[in-house]
Amino acid sequence: MNLVFRYILLIACCFSTLHSYSQKPKKIKIEYSGFTVKDSLKGENITTFVRSDQAQIHIVHDGVDMWCDKAIYYQNEDFIEAFSDVIVKQGDTINMTSKYVEYSAITKMAFAAGDVVLTEPQSVLTTDTLYFDRTKQEAYYRTTGKVVRDSSGTITSQVGRYYMNNSKYRFLKDVVLVNPEYTLNTNQLDFYSDTGHSYLYGPSTIVGDSSKIYCERGFYNTNNDTGYFLKNSKINYNNREVIGDSLYFDRSRSFASATNNIVVTDTINKSIIKGHYAEVFRAKDSVFITKRALAITVQEKDSIYIHADTLMITGKPEHRITRAFYNAKMYKSDMSGKADSIHADHKSGLTQLINLKRFSTGDDYAIERKPVIWNLGNQMTGDSIHLISNVVKEELDTLKVFNNAFIISKDTIGDGFNQIKGQRLIGLFENNELNNIDIIKNAEIIFYSRNDEDSLIGINKSKSAKINMKFEEGYKIVTLFNQVDGEIYPESDFPENARKFRGFDWREEERPNSIEDLFSDDTPFELPIIKGLDDSIPEEEFFDEAMFQRMDSAREKDSDDINKAERNLPKSTKQIKAKRDAVKDQKLPKPLINKTKKEN
Repeated sequence: MNLVFRYILLIACCFSTLHSYSQKPKKIKIEYSGFTVKDSLKGENITTFVRSDQAQIHIVHDGVDMWCDKAIYYQNEDFIEAFSDVIVKQGDTINMTSKYVEYSAITKMAFAAGDVVLTEPQSVLTTDTLYFDRTKQEAYYRTTGKVVRDSSGTITSQVGRYYMNNSKYRFLKDVVLVNPEYTLNTNQLDFYSDTGHSYLYGPSTIVGDSSKIYCERGFYNTNNDTGYFLKNSKINYNNREVIGDSLYFDRSRSFASATNNIVVTDTINKSIIKGHYAEVFRAKDSVFITKRALAITVQEKDSIYIHADTLMITGKPEHRITRAFYNAKMYKSDMSGKADSIHADHKSGLTQLINLKRFSTGDDYAIERKPVIWNLGNQMTGDSIHLISNVVKEELDTLKVFNNAFIISKDTIGDGFNQIKGQRLIGLFENNELNNIDIIKNAEIIFYSRNDEDSLIGINKSKSAKINMKFEEGYKIVTLFNQVDGEIYPESDFPENARKFRGFDWREEERPNSIEDLFSDDTPFELPIIKGLDDSIPEEEFFDEAMFQRMDSAREKDSDDINKAERNLPKSTKQIKAKRDAVKDQKLPKPLINKTKKEN
């Protein structure tokens, strides 16, 4: 073997030895103990340590400091049990106190029991038993635990895990977060203590004084009280229920917004609003909804549907107002309508159809399309139209058309149009059906008169102070009051250009004949894709079953042997034990960590 090769081999062996030495686990070290006791009953490699009158036992291992009143060290297993007023510190961030701790230097697994309190910079965890994996930097409990964070509130659960590197808690089973403003219940809550961010999985509720939120997946920021909720999400407040594919909630602003497949239900006023984007302002009692917006006034016999580009519902529950604007339409089984905007007062039962003058592009003249109502075969227009409902009976009561009232109906057989016009129109409903109409002031009529065989008798053109029209069993009965003039003309003698009054505008192609027709001229619309929250990632087992069994075995050591060993302690040690018990019973002040460190 040449010299160079020998040097290389020697260097390699040195590095290998250094590497093996660096990988060797550190042993548990007892920095301070008042008394040390060896007991043959326990074994040669088992040592009992008892605190002194001045300070607790101080134990150190790989960045962890532990203080206690009594400890049993199993040298072969490099395993220690600590009893009474146990304090564990890891760096400057983790502090834990309990009545009992066991710790393995080999696995770096710890178990704490009895009034366990784990304190980290943002929160405090209390539980009865806690497992601590120092390798993964994770703590775990499977009996009831409680976490307190000042700005977020108190969180309790049956099972919990704390990920120290991420300042993250995962709470499972009967999770409850109690805050002065609300209470949150869920199956699983992932909570980040440094940011206050919470992720909800499974059926979850957030209940406040005036609101209740439900979702099956969601996010809630406990620092600023905002949330984002998905999967069967809904919000209830002020007798309103808001449902949507996704919901955003801001408690401080009393604001919520919803996206895609939205349904807002008003339980007091028996109304439903649908659309694909909504904003709700609870403090202002208002809802704004757009994107195929539809308002439904639920009535026992026949509901009324209103559609527009935008719907706005405002007012307290006892006095709600619905506004529909931009290409507003309404529909019920025997009546439909259209206007620039529709204004409905749910308390008074008044619904107004209103139009505005619009200017043609590039021109200076106004194009005015009057609001219109269709009932049976009749088209009614005017400068404005009012529908008045009986809010007690939930039925339509009166129809009013103001200024330039105009009724048009197609002749039953021919191509002509029956027409009545005047200054005002008043219609009366019976059982939600229009059965009587009065045209008042400057009334005029063009009417195709037919006999019982539907043969045309002639065309009646007349003027009068008032015209009444009744609907009975499918027939129209027209009566003229205070007729000024009038005559029935044979069809051949009645000029074509005289068969329509000035302002004639037949708009049958605009008439909604179904709920779907309300959306017939809407701009094509595609639902936006909602970016959801990721599914919860299942966590790995906290520890293997063998470790769990070994810890249980350690806790089941013969207590009689321990008591025998204590009886054989020196007199001075027994006095220390009595004082330790007095401290435990809070008859003496508890020792301080700082004092212990100083004396060590």
